[in-house]
Amino acid sequence: MRLLSRIFCAILLINFYSQSLAQAPKKPDAAELKQALNKLEVLGSVMYLAAHPDDENTRLIAYMANEKKLRTAYLAMTRGDGGQNLIGNDIREYLGIIRTQELLAARRTDGGEQFFTRANDFGFSKDPDETFNIWDRDDVLADVIWNIRRFRPDVIITRFDTARGREGMHGHHTASAILAQEAFTKAADPSVFPEQLQYVKTWQPKGLYWNTYNFGGSFTSEHSNEQGYYEMDLGAYNELLGLSYDEISALSRSNHKSQGFGSTGRRGELKEYLMHWNGELPKGDIFANIDQSWSRVKGGAEIGQMIAQANDDFDMEKPSAIVPQLIEIKKKIESIDDEYWKELKLNELEFIIKGALGLYLEVTANDYSATQGESVELNLEAINRSDVDVRLNALRFEGSMTAQRIQKKLDNNVLVNSRTTFPINQEISQPYWLKDKGSLGMYAVKEQQLRGLAENPPAVMAILDVLIEGEVFHFETPVVYKENDRVDGEVYRPFVITPPVFVSMDASVIMFPDQEAKPVEVLVKSGKDNVSGVINLNLPAGWKASENNIKYSLAKKGDEQRFQLSILPPTEPSEAYMTVEATYENKVYNSSLRVVDYDHIPTQTVFPKSEVKIVKLDLQKKGQYVGYIMGSGDDIPASLEQVGYTVDILDPEKINLEMLKNYDAVIVGVRAYNTVDRMNFIQPELMKFVEAGGTVITQYNTSMRDQPAIGPYDFSISRDRVTVEEAEVRVLAADHPVINGPNKITDKDFEGWVQERGLYFPNEWDEHYTPILSANDPGETPKNGGLLVTKFGEGYFVYTGYSWFRELPAGVPGAFRIFTNMISLGQDNPKPTSLNSVENK
Repeated sequence: MRLLSRIFCAILLINFYSQSLAQAPKKPDAAELKQALNKLEVLGSVMYLAAHPDDENTRLIAYMANEKKLRTAYLAMTRGDGGQNLIGNDIREYLGIIRTQELLAARRTDGGEQFFTRANDFGFSKDPDETFNIWDRDDVLADVIWNIRRFRPDVIITRFDTARGREGMHGHHTASAILAQEAFTKAADPSVFPEQLQYVKTWQPKGLYWNTYNFGGSFTSEHSNEQGYYEMDLGAYNELLGLSYDEISALSRSNHKSQGFGSTGRRGELKEYLMHWNGELPKGDIFANIDQSWSRVKGGAEIGQMIAQANDDFDMEKPSAIVPQLIEIKKKIESIDDEYWKELKLNELEFIIKGALGLYLEVTANDYSATQGESVELNLEAINRSDVDVRLNALRFEGSMTAQRIQKKLDNNVLVNSRTTFPINQEISQPYWLKDKGSLGMYAVKEQQLRGLAENPPAVMAILDVLIEGEVFHFETPVVYKENDRVDGEVYRPFVITPPVFVSMDASVIMFPDQEAKPVEVLVKSGKDNVSGVINLNLPAGWKASENNIKYSLAKKGDEQRFQLSILPPTEPSEAYMTVEATYENKVYNSSLRVVDYDHIPTQTVFPKSEVKIVKLDLQKKGQYVGYIMGSGDDIPASLEQVGYTVDILDPEKINLEMLKNYDAVIVGVRAYNTVDRMNFIQPELMKFVEAGGTVITQYNTSMRDQPAIGPYDFSISRDRVTVEEAEVRVLAADHPVINGPNKITDKDFEGWVQERGLYFPNEWDEHYTPILSANDPGETPKNGGLLVTKFGEGYFVYTGYSWFRELPAGVPGAFRIFTNMISLGQDNPKPTSLNSVENK
């Protein structure tokens, strides 16, 4: 039985060679090769375990991977889908894709590897019981155990502890520690998840530790003298890498750009502390009881000696001189019985040999995508930059009978190019955790061998059969696409398999505030040349489309056609979903194309189902013109336009009272006071606007040490939040205009909310404010500060921590009715000035 699946081996090869599906093959310098040789001598592993992207201690990971030279992994329970995006509007699963790539970039920096469970980050959770009610506890535990059995860590270190009830602690954090404790013992039990054992063996780590922190000053260096507490100095300097471990850590952490976690490295002594939780209790050092030399493998002592000799003989100015020794080491490693260490160390060794030879092997496609049934043109680039005898025999592809015999000697610094075509039969390159519909708390992943992987294996894996000094090597490299950008130079992109046709609509949610039909646009786009068929809209009962069975024809790959249709809603309020389908060659396709494109990560391609939420709601509104001050980014302006408002995004540099007077209401976007530098200057203008009869609605901001003035009267923002989206909402001011008009708010308006009720509610406020609503999570005291309204001069000021930035884009009818009431405050006498006179662009 092979210990590691071919899928997992492909990911291992990427970790050792390029570390990404969209980067040039890694070209290590002599110092990196020396570091890799040092690591080849060490047989040890450590797993760091926490809940989200950014929870990991990058300093500890960098230290373990580069100073201790251990195989080091970070196992995150989730991909961070439930958080906020400081660099764009992508949220939920698309934010999870961004944060996955940010984690992979962090691991490329600090030397670790990255794994996950199927748990979905559903948003903030106040305790582990709520977390486990939404996650499938058994399935997440199974994934933790699967990752332990596959990775086989000697030591597991958790970021968080299992203590409950600590103020501000995230339920996901505590849950991750609880699962680590349970998995530590159960991973060794063959009766626990026995279905995994066809791929892996049981595994018992030697020790489980908590990486303690000083939240509340709960731990000091004095504990390091107690049994079970360990102090580590991670401030060391790595002479080969030219950085301290905190400097490496800062570079790693700064990859979390969507969370705004840019970090500056420190130099000098930096202490970390570990608390022993389970397993053997070593003296002095957490690895003191673990043999990390080649002697831990039967027949490995001689291999260790051979590696040590090659390391001593390594010449920084001529790395290729030790290649004959490395080939002999390869033969010895291939003879050992331990499949786990054999595969790992052979991968490490092949990386060193390639680097020592200056052997560059790359296979690129002529386009970034292809469809099933097509043939793609590929270009092989191979060069050996040493005097060692290297011969390129053949180019093959994993899972395919296609092969090209090459039979060429790679002379020193002589480039060899070869072109071939490859028939595409692989499945569509949808991120594996998004392929099937999951639940609020879990992604659905049927294939056991995919579970835990950070990303899909390469769409096409090339295998290069190479002879080095007569020894056979099979180097694997993912097929990629690259082009030359005028600004950035050589740019790589993952090669993906796509459907032949994409179909989508111009919105994911369409709101119908009245009985009028709404125009909609259907876009059909080709994934290959010469695509034609028909488009159909599948509508639920009561909804009608102006036409169906619409013919389309696209001549070239990437061509688009747009069709203008209209949808007529039913007479009664309704929430439903409409799907859009395109036929091609007697098959039906219902995928759209979504490209997640940021400068700091490889371009990601996703194929969401072409599904649109359609909502007929009972909505009345007063006022028409809305000015919007964007904060960290949200989709509320587009949502308001859906129900008939005219919305202008205001330039912070141009805001003044005269401009604001042209609007019925001005809305301040989420976290604007945290992210917009000019808010202190804009604030007086907003208050003058209110005093003159305008309405200002300010959405949530995070609590700050020196909180600026936000409203006309004081209030204090706390960390109070209501995370249960079904939590009861109680009306405190039943006679207030915001509850009564133009839409009468009832309990029904709080149904169907998504992810949470709200966050960062004020907990203290001036008596001029009227608290409108009250809510709380189970077992907690009422939180009354989520919606505060005050009359100021002739107008109204509203501060609200309820999560409109989630509810409106999700098409929640009640959220629209309440938000419309807020805009309508004071609008009995609409402003006469035309919005067309405003110049704010």
